[in-house]
Amino acid sequence: MSNFEYTDGDTIFEGYWASHLGSESTRPCVLVGHAWSGPGEPFNQIAETLAKNGFIGFAIDVYGKGKRGNIDADNSHLMNPLLTDRALLRKRLLAAFKVAQNHPSVSPGKIAILGHCFGGLCALDLARANPPGLRGAISIHGLLENPDLDTQSKIDSSVLVLHGWEDPMVKPNRVLEFTQEMTSAGADWQIHIYGHAMHAFTFVGADLPQLGIKYNKNAHHRSEKAMMDFLNEIFR
Repeated sequence: MSNFEYTDGDTIFEGYWASHLGSESTRPCVLVGHAWSGPGEPFNQIAETLAKNGFIGFAIDVYGKGKRGNIDADNSHLMNPLLTDRALLRKRLLAAFKVAQNHPSVSPGKIAILGHCFGGLCALDLARANPPGLRGAISIHGLLENPDLDTQSKIDSSVLVLHGWEDPMVKPNRVLEFTQEMTSAGADWQIHIYGHAMHAFTFVGADLPQLGIKYNKNAHHRSEKAMMDFLNEIFR
């Protein structure tokens, strides 16, 4: 359970590694993508929870060491450059994936990724990159936009989207477009849609309904169960 540095080219990133295993064991690894505020304690704690459930948790960094925002602030200046350059985002996601795959404690063919909000988009973009060894991707109230990189037509991993029906950032037409994309790519996909849930429905304390952001206890607990069921299924 510690922070560590890794690189992609000349850029240094700071991840967080959580494992409750002895050195003689290998286990599936779940990458944890961060929200638009950047890496930090909430995502490290998700990695820890994964470790307690028998996986290795790896909270990744796609911004670069020291580039951090505030969960309660506007972090567009951090996120938007990667939304504009999805090829760069994919490159950074693949770098983190390789760190996990090359780690001696990780079963290299048993890796998944999950993420919330911007991290959900990251999870889906790694699935779209289709690296061998990626078993699954989970997007939790994440953005669904296709990166339009024209570099792949197939997705071999399973995909789970956990979505709030009243999320103003992902309208129903976008959900439909996503289902068509996943079907065309041959992905094993599923979407759980929670009624009366807005964006950030798993973030305890979120309460900005005028912006479509609000915690929803029922959706939170249902999504947690769905996430663990999915991970246990793809790694069994």
